Amino acid sequence: MGTENQQIKPPWSKLLLLVAFATTLGAAVPTGYCIGVINAPSALMKIWCSQTVLEKYGSTMSQSGIDILWSSVVSVFLVGGAIGSLGGAGLANKFGRKPCMLICAVLFAIGAVLFFFCRAAKSVEMLLLGRLIVGLSSGLVTATQPMYLAELAPPSQRGTLGVFCGVGVTGGVVFGQVFSLADIFGTAELWHYAISAYILLVLVCYAPSFWFPESPKFLYLIKSNPTAARRELVRLRGEDANKLIEQEIADMQIEANDEMQSSSFGDVLCDSRFLMPLFIVCCFQGGQQLSGINAIFYYSVSIFTEAGFSEQNAQWANLGAGCMNLCISLLGPLLMATCKRRNLMMLSSSLCSIFLFCIAFVLYYIRSVSWFPWACIFCILAYIFFYQFGLGPIPYFIGSELFEVAPRPVAMSMGSLSSWTCNFIVGMAFPSLQSAWGAFVFIPFSITCVLLFILTKLYLPETLGRDPSEVAPLVSKGFRSKVK
Repeated sequence: MGTENQQIKPPWSKLLLLVAFATTLGAAVPTGYCIGVINAPSALMKIWCSQTVLEKYGSTMSQSGIDILWSSVVSVFLVGGAIGSLGGAGLANKFGRKPCMLICAVLFAIGAVLFFFCRAAKSVEMLLLGRLIVGLSSGLVTATQPMYLAELAPPSQRGTLGVFCGVGVTGGVVFGQVFSLADIFGTAELWHYAISAYILLVLVCYAPSFWFPESPKFLYLIKSNPTAARRELVRLRGEDANKLIEQEIADMQIEANDEMQSSSFGDVLCDSRFLMPLFIVCCFQGGQQLSGINAIFYYSVSIFTEAGFSEQNAQWANLGAGCMNLCISLLGPLLMATCKRRNLMMLSSSLCSIFLFCIAFVLYYIRSVSWFPWACIFCILAYIFFYQFGLGPIPYFIGSELFEVAPRPVAMSMGSLSSWTCNFIVGMAFPSLQSAWGAFVFIPFSITCVLLFILTKLYLPETLGRDPSEVAPLVSKGFRSKVK
């Protein structure tokens, strides 16, 4: 069934490309933007928060109070992401994949309005509420967009489209860093422009949203509307792709006849067939955050400073590392279209583990050997390079390739929840652990990569060129599954 579909490789349709780029630029990029934009102007925003509280409430905040308030501004975004992830499954199955993406756009727009006017209104509450709302939207994006694109794509193009969310988030982080530079909007008078500028992307990219199709699989399998599903397939594949359309309809008919399909949270979580694929999805998405990528970017400025860069040049070098991360991520669509997932994930996790261990070792002795600062920079860049081969892109979409349509929203929501939770843990724990452990703070990240390598080798089935209906039985026996 799935193999036959893979032999037909239709050209990229204009509608599919429109949806892929519009949802990536209008949803995934703002998600990354909200992550990356907050760091550079943080000192200026702390001062504004302190002054605002003094003027509005007549209360002078201590340094610890300011730190707690700022931690709340940063972390409430991650809390919103976790909540949005949990809501993704219910919204995706109740309203549809396309309406979920439109809800994301509305939430991003509301957040941008709050960001833009919070400074003029002298309202820290508006800043906090805006961060919570864009967090909710970001959680919905990571839970919904990879699933939406995977269900719109023909089988031969699912892997390529699967990495768009990861590329968008990576690009958004870089754009956020650029817009928050002091030479652009990162000043005491303009920081509110920096944190709200992504609204332009949302408005432009969702302007043609009335053309966006709904997922044919959602229409056929969840809404039981074969006519609407066929109509959307014709729009996506073209009038001349009758053979492919008929094959996809036949596949959906077979899946619709499977009376064992589960779609609710309770059913999916209690079904033993989904234990292993759920475990893989949650470990991949959570492990992606615990593999140290955010900590690397948090720490890289000080590494560049140790190597002899000035503070300003170290920040530019950090931005350069972010740009490199983005450029390598652009290889993702080509890699996912041609390379096996298992091989990429094992290569990425093993090499990232090695370079993280090297970073810890070199950092510990960085003042003892003259060339160790440059060796540390090399290890950081090598880690970033190999991260984007597997650890970066694959966790975002692996749930769409392991699960069939009915349980897929729950799987994607659980994976996204795992990602946001682990992101929160790293953000809250890393500074304290760094102070306590020093260079050895990177050892747990290295161990995480080793564990992901073992999980991939033992339990991840190869999904390239295979329909989820072929993959699901391979992991249906939980930890007794034997993947070849």
